[in-house]
Amino acid sequence: IAMYRLSCQLIGHSEDVRAVTRGQGFFGTASRDKTAVVWTKSDTGTSFNIDVTLSGHAGFVSAICFIPPSQDHARGLLATGCIDKLIRIFDPQLQDPIQLLSGHDANVCALAAGQFGTLLSGSWDCTARVWLNGKTVMKLEGHTAAVWAVDMIADHGLMLTGSADKTIRLWRAGTCEREFIGHEDCVRGLAVISSSEFLSCSNDTSIRRWKVTGECVQIYYSHTAYVYCVAPVLNGPADFVSVGEDRTLRVWKDDNCVQTVTHPAQTVWCCTSLENGDIITGANDGVIRIFTHSPSRAAPESEVQAFHQQIAAQQVPSNQVGDLKLSDLAGPEALERPGAKDGQTKVVKVDGKPEVYQWEAASQSWQKIGDVVNAVGSGRSQLLHGKEYDYVFDVQLDMDTRSQSGPPLQLGYNTSEDPWFAAQRFLQDNELSPLYLDQVANFIIERTKGATIGSAQPMVSDPFTGGSRYVPPSVADVASRPPPPPPSGQPFSDPLTGGSRYVPSYSQPPPVQAPSQPAAQSQATALTNPYFPKTTVLTFDTVTNIDALFLKLAEFNNKADTSQKLSDATLHRLKGWPELCATIDSLTLIYWVSRGRIFSC
Repeated sequence: IAMYRLSCQLIGHSEDVRAVTRGQGFFGTASRDKTAVVWTKSDTGTSFNIDVTLSGHAGFVSAICFIPPSQDHARGLLATGCIDKLIRIFDPQLQDPIQLLSGHDANVCALAAGQFGTLLSGSWDCTARVWLNGKTVMKLEGHTAAVWAVDMIADHGLMLTGSADKTIRLWRAGTCEREFIGHEDCVRGLAVISSSEFLSCSNDTSIRRWKVTGECVQIYYSHTAYVYCVAPVLNGPADFVSVGEDRTLRVWKDDNCVQTVTHPAQTVWCCTSLENGDIITGANDGVIRIFTHSPSRAAPESEVQAFHQQIAAQQVPSNQVGDLKLSDLAGPEALERPGAKDGQTKVVKVDGKPEVYQWEAASQSWQKIGDVVNAVGSGRSQLLHGKEYDYVFDVQLDMDTRSQSGPPLQLGYNTSEDPWFAAQRFLQDNELSPLYLDQVANFIIERTKGATIGSAQPMVSDPFTGGSRYVPPSVADVASRPPPPPPSGQPFSDPLTGGSRYVPSYSQPPPVQAPSQPAAQSQATALTNPYFPKTTVLTFDTVTNIDALFLKLAEFNNKADTSQKLSDATLHRLKGWPELCATIDSLTLIYWVSRGRIFSC
């Protein structure tokens, strides 16, 4: 078949591109940068331009889908799903939403459109909802973990949901008719390919083809890490495409992977096809890339070479390519032998250093995809639950409303992964609330000092990361803000793999911190702590457990030096918080030194 090659690279987002959808005469992308973008074809050449930036989101945008044209909206509509629990409906020609849909209790991470203006949504709250005319007309309940994927077989009135509970469900008129069991990890994507069949992809690295009657008729293996998205190809030389954590786009034809396109990024989140059969991908470096099967739409050779140079400049951690002994590696002469299949990788020694090459069937040549580097943790991999990690941290959670803190928990982290995913895995493994997500991720970033594995000199880089990874602009600022209180109604489920539902028994999740340090280290730790002492005002939008807050304040006060203690009368007056500004002209700072940390109030 005709192979795909780079057509263009589009820069319009400052953070991860999490979702993409095809419209009529345009396509839309959604990003962690709190925006969605409408792209239209440029007047000249093969590239696309930003037509409209869709704004108004209060957090990162997880999903986007195109709603077909109607009598009232001749160009169709766009729907976006956001971590703020809302679905926003946009006219693709207008910047601001024309409608807000409220009902989910957590991040809206999946969307699909049906006939007559219906919309299907999936959420971390373990439910899916069917919307019509701005209202929930059906609530699909039954999954025991986050609903990561949804799709519709509109001609038959069927709806599909895929979940972190490893199952897929088929629904009709709000009732679950069938459950599909086979995946060994979270179901991340669904794609209907006919009125009787659909595809699913999973964290278990596989893609499966199912009949709606329940049979799994094919399992596809080629990816080497999580598979995040699968999409059918329209009017092109392939049947479908898939992308994942192994930084590749894989092209499938006649049940075989016929092409592997490595990206100069660490994660490829999403993919879809245009009506002409070209493929769009979105990655963690904030770049949208289009690949074409038509020579007339291919990028100039200089741009294609620059793209391959970006890929070759990537650094691949040694624990991703297996145990290596440099003296046993073959030299460049090993690249004279052709590969067995497209996408096959081989590590060879070039000028005394290990390099990774990938076989490209289209050009019948080996293409360099990175340099092998050692893990950057303590100098050697560390084992946790039978798996190797660059870092293994002891983490202790201080629970204000619990009589004692639990024993330290262990958190494994590899520098090749997103801190947010490591945090999600940790929360799931320890059955903790997803309200801890940002705090655990920030803890990882601080403890690793931003160490990442990525491009040595990236030509296109997420400006917030430097290593093409998602890192907030200020760890200290994010960590110092109080997290939101848990929502009322249904409990959260872990947003990555689930496994259990956790209902917090307190309104504010406690800070994540390292366990007790030996006394000899406490002085150095206190001097370098990025969070304390607190030198700016910390405000709380809502404080529902006043008693617990002041019990901790009293505990701090009891441990302070006599000269710094507040009197019992002053503490009592502090409980009358509304009158504080009117009755107390100045507030004494209390410093509490414990376990090598300094707190101030």
